[in-house]
Amino acid sequence: MKAHLAAGVTAAKPAPSFTSQILSSTQKPLLPRSGFLKGALVGALAFVGLSGCAGNAIMGGDGPSLGQIKRATRDDGRPDGRAALLLGVDAPLARKLEGLDAPETFGPTFGAGRPYGSVIGPGDALQITLYEAPPAVLFASSAPLTSAAATAGGQRGMALPDIEVDAEGRIMVPFAGLIDVSGSTPQQVAAKIVARLRGKAHQPQALVSLRGAASAVTVVGQVRSSIRMPLTSRGERVLDAIAAAGGPSEPVEKVSLQITRDGRSVQMPLDQVIASPGDNIFLRPADVLTVSYQPRSFTVLGATGRNDEIKFEARGITLAQALGRIGGLRDDRANPGGIFVFRLEDAATMVTVLPGADLAGVTDGDGKVPVIYRADLRDPATFFAAQHFAIRDRDIVYVTNAPVADLQKFVNIIGAAIYPVVTVQAAGL
Repeated sequence: MKAHLAAGVTAAKPAPSFTSQILSSTQKPLLPRSGFLKGALVGALAFVGLSGCAGNAIMGGDGPSLGQIKRATRDDGRPDGRAALLLGVDAPLARKLEGLDAPETFGPTFGAGRPYGSVIGPGDALQITLYEAPPAVLFASSAPLTSAAATAGGQRGMALPDIEVDAEGRIMVPFAGLIDVSGSTPQQVAAKIVARLRGKAHQPQALVSLRGAASAVTVVGQVRSSIRMPLTSRGERVLDAIAAAGGPSEPVEKVSLQITRDGRSVQMPLDQVIASPGDNIFLRPADVLTVSYQPRSFTVLGATGRNDEIKFEARGITLAQALGRIGGLRDDRANPGGIFVFRLEDAATMVTVLPGADLAGVTDGDGKVPVIYRADLRDPATFFAAQHFAIRDRDIVYVTNAPVADLQKFVNIIGAAIYPVVTVQAAGL
């Protein structure tokens, strides 16, 4: 109870109660004239301490007090039957969580890549045309081609059927044998073929190109039109595919992109990809680009300017931004030392945050740990930490009442109850 009254000193100074205004406005002492009035006021004063410690149990309230939350939690991770862990929001904790929350991005994960057609990989289809100068040895029966290169030297050429690169990155070329082409450009593949044909063909030459029409990426999800977009040698990037699909059907700031490649998926907010050229990577054949609208929100309760479910963009917001969006704290009610974020954390995350902590007593069957983060805005350093503490989807932000606010509430109730008696006494009835 003493702790509650001490904490209340930091809250905004309450306005004079209704009872005190009445007592100061009367010109003659009222207590001696009414045993009932005297008993009521003495009872009110006796209940002041009780209201500071157990006011929420007797009067309506927004939720648990600062003291009740402290009694229901621990900050050392030891299993003792407590409901959750209580951790203070400071700079070191915010930095740890910020590092753990940092999502994968397209650029570092997949690499910038190259335009399709600049390098060859398994599954690509190659169009190969072979030439040799007269007197032709290998391609004598071929009719002259109409290309400028063939006509100028009287060379004869043969266009091979499309050749698909096998799973090991190789192709089979007549008279040249098995050639490793994975990771090579079409020009490098042509040079390898010519090197294999020397001594077999007369002044051999080769032209190699990719059959782009057979390679495409799939774009699905919250777009105007799901498409299968062919890749060309110009090099299509992530945002090119979004544009080809007609753009997102939801606001850009609320949309996420996911690239699935070689069995791995990475998701990023669309507006972050737009702002980060390094994440607008080149697409590869068989990529799947999924555009998703996943509204995120947190719930705010307690002594704030707004109790509501607050939606926020895919990029995310910090605790400082969240407090701004809810209209800040109510200076007539809020306890600035009692701002809490309720969250279910992964056990692996808490092992990193609390090295060596035994979480067996607080981890549920899904591997989640109930954690309550406390921000004490009476400490100026907390304002800086709040700029790096990220709010997550489905978080609950709760602001406790100052103990003096509960006291003021109770005194006002007592004042309303004895007002008729005071009026009668003042009238001399």
